[in-house]
Amino acid sequence: MKALLLENKGKVFEMRVGNAEKPSPGQGEILVKIHATALNPVDYKTGNGGNPNWTYPHILGLDSAGTVEEVGADVTYVKVGDRVVYHGDLTKKGGFAEYGVTTAHTVSIIPAGVSFEEAAALPTAGYTAYQAIFHKMHASEGQTILVHAGAGGVGGFAIQLAKHAGLTVMTTASSANHEYVHSLGADYAIDYREEDFVEKVLEITNGRGVDLVLDTVGRDNADKSLKALAFNGQIAFIAGPPNVNDAISFAHPLSFHQVALGSVHESNNIEQQKTLAEMGDRMLSLLQEGTINPMVEKVISLEEVPEALAELSTRRVKGKIVARITV
Repeated sequence: MKALLLENKGKVFEMRVGNAEKPSPGQGEILVKIHATALNPVDYKTGNGGNPNWTYPHILGLDSAGTVEEVGADVTYVKVGDRVVYHGDLTKKGGFAEYGVTTAHTVSIIPAGVSFEEAAALPTAGYTAYQAIFHKMHASEGQTILVHAGAGGVGGFAIQLAKHAGLTVMTTASSANHEYVHSLGADYAIDYREEDFVEKVLEITNGRGVDLVLDTVGRDNADKSLKALAFNGQIAFIAGPPNVNDAISFAHPLSFHQVALGSVHESNNIEQQKTLAEMGDRMLSLLQEGTINPMVEKVISLEEVPEALAELSTRRVKGKIVARITV
């Protein structure tokens, strides 16, 4: 099969399309003819750092959508011909290829009216946002949330999901992206380059602070975000934890949530793995209804993926980039 090959760690931006062995599904697995795979920061991050489970040449790509071509033993949830989308296991070969294998119990069926490119945009960013907001922080109508980096993938989906759930949404974004984040549903956009987001949040909330924070930026930003939280506030973080020990206070209690979506594949917790499919089903339904925007800003070819990953690494890309693998 045709695939984008990573010859060794650190060579992400030098990947070239070549030939690779077509995989076969094992017990509980399915073989998918891949039509579209989305790009994510985790692609260049893991590609540069490598993984001890990989053999080279490796194939990157976590979020794929396509048609089921073959099912392994004991697969009952899906059948040949189904249109599916899935979040792959980063320890295994991924979706920048014509075919991929994944576990049947983690895929979602793509409903009518949703394209492969739109579906592929969802898993890593969308499921992360969904897990943080609903599974971790149990967001509810009437609460306030600060979403960092609202123009990015996780942030963009978080804005939409939170707004749909009835929350007041604040987000950090460059001034050039304020119109964009407002179009996704943000009530307030804070220019992190020109404004102190803690001061701005306290100003907007009359000193109360927000109920929830989703931090996608890093440890220092998460640490600063604690100052923007209300009494009994919660923070979910994906790019490094705040200093939890220093933040523990009887006078101002807080809750901390680590979000690590992809590691569920390496767990032995089948029920938690199935939540990938459950989140996918819910988000695909919202997509089909037109309630959320998949934020696909650009559709590229497989050959263009390395250049697009380099662009993504600048952290200036808004929305999602999706590679069309096969028609």
